[in-house]
Amino acid sequence: MTEGSDVSDWWRTSIIDMEPGRIDIRGTPIQDLIGNLSFPEMIWLMVMGTPLGPVQAKLFEAALVSAVDHGPQAPSIAAARMAATCGIGLQSAMATGLNMLGDVHGGAGEQAIALYHHLEKAGPDGLESGLSEWREAHGRYLPGFGHRFHKPTDPRAPRLLALVDEAAEAGAVSGAYAAIGRMIEEKLARDRGAPVPMNIDGATAVIYAELGCPGPVARGFFGLSRSVGILAHAWEQTLQGGRNKGPTPPHYRWRYTGDGHSN
Repeated sequence: MTEGSDVSDWWRTSIIDMEPGRIDIRGTPIQDLIGNLSFPEMIWLMVMGTPLGPVQAKLFEAALVSAVDHGPQAPSIAAARMAATCGIGLQSAMATGLNMLGDVHGGAGEQAIALYHHLEKAGPDGLESGLSEWREAHGRYLPGFGHRFHKPTDPRAPRLLALVDEAAEAGAVSGAYAAIGRMIEEKLARDRGAPVPMNIDGATAVIYAELGCPGPVARGFFGLSRSVGILAHAWEQTLQGGRNKGPTPPHYRWRYTGDGHSN
C-alpha cells in the first residue's frame, strides 16, 4: 500500500478522473463530450458506462420524455406542490416529491422488467404457466398493465412500442420484450373480455429491457424523468403562491371514525 492510498482507495470510481485543468468522464475529456453528446446520451454514459448508438439513444430519450408527468394528483407531484407552499426552497420541494417514489408509486417499471425476464425464461409457449407462476409469487396484479384513467389505451404506450419496432427493424434492439409485452396485453384482454392497456410503466420497461438496463437502474431513470415534472409543478406552484396548501381545499373535512361524535 502506497502512502495515502488508504485515502484514495476509500472512494474508488471508474466514472470520473480529474486534476487541475482536466476532467475526464468515463475516459473521455469533458470538452469532447460537451456539444457532441445529448443529455440523454450523457445520462446513459454516466450510469451505464457505455455509449449508446443513435437509434438506441432515440429510444432512451423517448422513454425519458414519456414519463415526465402524470398530473397534480400523482402523489409525487402533489407532494412537491404542497411542499412549495410551506416556505421551503425549490430543491427541497423537489426532494419531497422524489421521496414519494416507492414500490407502489414509481416501482412498477422495475417490476415489469422482472416480469418480462421471467416470461422470457418461460419461452414463447410458456406464457400461461409463466404468468401463473408470477401471480403465485407476487399476486394477481401484473405490473405495467391497466390504468385507472387511460382506457382503453394509454396514449404513450403505442408510440413507444412503435419506436421499439423501428429500432428492431434497424437491428438496434431485438424486439423480444415488445413481443412479450404485447402477448401479455392480448391475454389480459381475452381473459377479461375488455382491453387492459399496457401503461407507461410497462411501455418504458419494454424499452429499458430492450436496452439491457437492469431493473433497479430503470427505476432510477424513471425517477430522473419524473423529477422534470416535479420541478415544473413545484415552480408553477411557487409562481401561483399559496400558503400551507393541503391535499384538499380547507372547507372539506375528513371523516372521523373514532369514539364519540364529530360535527
